[in-house]
Amino acid sequence: MPRMNLNGASAIVTGGASGIGEAAARQLAALGAKVVIADLQEDRGTEVAREIGGLFVKCDVSSEEDGIAAVTAASEMGPLRALVNSAGLGRAARTIDRNNEPMPQAQFDFVIKVNLLGSFNMLRLAAAAMAKTEPLDADGARGAIVNMASAAAFDGQIGQASYSASKGAIVGMTLPIARDLSASGIRVNTIAPGLIDTPIYGSGEQADKFKAHLGESVLFPKRLGSAEELAFMVLECITNPYMNGETIRCDGGIRMPPR
Repeated sequence: MPRMNLNGASAIVTGGASGIGEAAARQLAALGAKVVIADLQEDRGTEVAREIGGLFVKCDVSSEEDGIAAVTAASEMGPLRALVNSAGLGRAARTIDRNNEPMPQAQFDFVIKVNLLGSFNMLRLAAAAMAKTEPLDADGARGAIVNMASAAAFDGQIGQASYSASKGAIVGMTLPIARDLSASGIRVNTIAPGLIDTPIYGSGEQADKFKAHLGESVLFPKRLGSAEELAFMVLECITNPYMNGETIRCDGGIRMPPR
């Protein structure tokens, strides 16, 4: 069975204006997909979309209206075959602080809203559009979805309660959603990155020293991963027709310490 053919199909990448999302969008475009960059970073998202021959759609992933707009835009460019749920954020805070005051509930809720509810919102809308397309092959394959979790789903550090909860829930929903969508020929997988070199670490000499220090805790290779390396795994999950219902750590073998 050949790899899933994305030439002439459409794909959506949330958080596609930077980092892992941008790398995945570029690799999808290189395979012939028309990619919708669904992001809030309008200037950067528009630039990336222009460079890869795709389309930018300003999108709050937790908004049903924005999600529908992204799915509609993609479907107009070609049959929707792929969704990469890469949008996400973190808000570090301990459950109670050093003064024994509780974490603001709104802060926890916001992380869950974007990372978990936003991922499911985009997934359900994209899956509905994929299910209406013609099958690609004799198996009845119609598309593939990749969610982005984190090593923090398993090794959450101090101050990561909301982030780890959101990513752990994404891991937990992967298999049941894959089972839900199997009748429609749609595969679902999740990737759990470790320490990845993205713009959140900043730039310059101090940032480079900090990243080198972080890299020492990685089993091998002893460095931060690149967005491109994560995108390789994203593309494998999308194009390998037998990859389904799995969560894959892509982290150089790291196991995160408490802090």
